Amino acid sequence: MSDISIIVPAYNAEKYIEKCLDSLINQTKKELEFIIVNDGSTDSTEDLVKKYKDKRIKYFKNKNQGIGKTRNFGIEKATSKYIMFLDSDDYLAKNACEEMFNKAENNNLDVVVCDFYKEYDNGNIEEIRTSDFEDSTLIENPDIITEYLCPWAKIYKRDLLIKNKIRFVENLKYEDAPFVIEAYLKANKIGKVNECLNYYLIHGNSETTVRDRRCFDILKIIDKIRKLTKDTPELKDKINRLTVRIVTNYTIQQRVQKDKRVGMEFIDEAFAYLKKEVPDYKKNYYYENRGFLRRTIEKNKLLTKIYCKLYK
Repeated sequence: MSDISIIVPAYNAEKYIEKCLDSLINQTKKELEFIIVNDGSTDSTEDLVKKYKDKRIKYFKNKNQGIGKTRNFGIEKATSKYIMFLDSDDYLAKNACEEMFNKAENNNLDVVVCDFYKEYDNGNIEEIRTSDFEDSTLIENPDIITEYLCPWAKIYKRDLLIKNKIRFVENLKYEDAPFVIEAYLKANKIGKVNECLNYYLIHGNSETTVRDRRCFDILKIIDKIRKLTKDTPELKDKINRLTVRIVTNYTIQQRVQKDKRVGMEFIDEAFAYLKKEVPDYKKNYYYENRGFLRRTIEKNKLLTKIYCKLYK
């Protein structure tokens, strides 16, 4: 039995998949299985994956179902003690699996997180350092919930996911956050490796950079997060801050919305959501570290609309 199952959803990934797979095969830790799930690719992704003869690769081809269903499929196929997620356009440092596994085993942790790099199309690389913390629970350290809520740059004990039926939201964009928050909530102990071990690629066609009508999904996702945590009053303050942060970010991001009418409609719904869920949102401490002009625009629906309309 391998120690870590690494789940890689792949959709039209021909440009990146080889670098991703090379980083897996060349890990310093060898007791791994690689679950590559082709989500209905129409390019040469399949041919490129099949060139690899490493017996640790388990390749599956499905019709296009979206990343939530694809990751859930990977969880069902995983057999290792721990599970890791890696996007097909990302890659790992050579010692990533070894460092994460040792931390989890030595400290009896259900979830281990690490720092990561952002790599841009122009070749620039930026270190992303999240707050250091001692091994703890989410209740003991609620600040964990305000850090990056991506499913990658982490390993999860498989039993944690299986026994608690923790799965990704399907058929919605931004499916990551509820999964990670539920894992944090149910984990007996969470730890951190203070090292950048995951390379996260930012490019023009990335899901994180494209804005279309699916932006409305983010409000449904926030709703799921708030319902997940409604019986945990210790987290209320952090969840309100997270709500304000996410909604504010997505209203301002309507500046790059493909259809400006959709952007204006989203801004209306987003501010209505804030008023309903966090009535005093304008006083939220999220805005404290924002510049005067920025927070003035972000707190005001009309100014946000003007900014997004004029942005070039």
